[in-house]
Amino acid sequence: MKKQNKTNTKKVTVKKSKSKIINIVLFILVLFLSFTIYFILIEKENIIKKNEMAKSIIKKEKEKIEKYTKELYKEYVEIKQEKKIPNIKNNKEKNIIKKEIKKYIIKKPRITKAKLAIIIDDVTTQTQVNRILNLGYRVNISFLPPTKKHKNSAKIAQKLPFHIVHLPLEANSFLGNEENTLKVTHSYEIIEKRIKQIRKWYPNAKYTNNHTGSKFTSDDKSMNKLMKALKKYNFVFLDSRTSSKTLGKKYSKKYNMPYLARNVFLDNEVNSKAIKKQFKKVIYIAKKQGYAIAIAHPHLITLKTIEKYKYLLKDLDLVYINKIPTK
Repeated sequence: MKKQNKTNTKKVTVKKSKSKIINIVLFILVLFLSFTIYFILIEKENIIKKNEMAKSIIKKEKEKIEKYTKELYKEYVEIKQEKKIPNIKNNKEKNIIKKEIKKYIIKKPRITKAKLAIIIDDVTTQTQVNRILNLGYRVNISFLPPTKKHKNSAKIAQKLPFHIVHLPLEANSFLGNEENTLKVTHSYEIIEKRIKQIRKWYPNAKYTNNHTGSKFTSDDKSMNKLMKALKKYNFVFLDSRTSSKTLGKKYSKKYNMPYLARNVFLDNEVNSKAIKKQFKKVIYIAKKQGYAIAIAHPHLITLKTIEKYKYLLKDLDLVYINKIPTK
């Protein structure tokens, strides 16, 4: 009996031991699963937070670009292409004048395609250059001179067969001024020194167009000093037309220099629909007068839009600015 009791006791002890082990294993499994679920939930929450942060950064960057572009566009003015017929109250009389005007228009078949020069301003990096070159058609790239923020802009430009210098000039109201922006208070010596340095940085550049400059380009003394310096270092002024009062043409003529001016600003609104509308507008102008100049910026949406609608350019000759007739 004693032996049997001992055997039973051993069996009970073994069962209890096994049960205890099973309970411990189950506890460990439950604990492991709990921690796994906990970490999955935390990781999921982290992913959601990261996505929200990424969306927030993209949103802020987009807002920053839109704010910059809106502020920049205040500098630009539209060039009216159509010559208005004098105000005549009588519609019949107006129609007669229109018919008379048509008599004097000589219709000649166009031997060559209309020329269009598209300029992308504010370029400073190789990434921007690569994106522009991937458009698949000829584009004029205008580089901001080197500063602490973009030291290599001049070196990058030298790799291209053609480039423009985007010269920062003082605006009436623009918060994002570039370093070493030329101002109306600057003497000829300061302006001449700046243009001399730019010539060293860009030995192969022939054209320079203004970055902002509504205040500077409408100031007689300043434009006289600038054109004198540009003439000295063999630059041609391409007027971005940031002011309706620009004196670019006046002082180009004074120094016997060629003069070019923008027709359309493509991305005054940073959205595809607006850019497409401006794109069509400059194409119309080019076909009507035989040539046109458009200015844009290296925003991703701008480049994607003008790449998407490049089929609209099939009847045009996309050229560097040196092929556009001067005034």
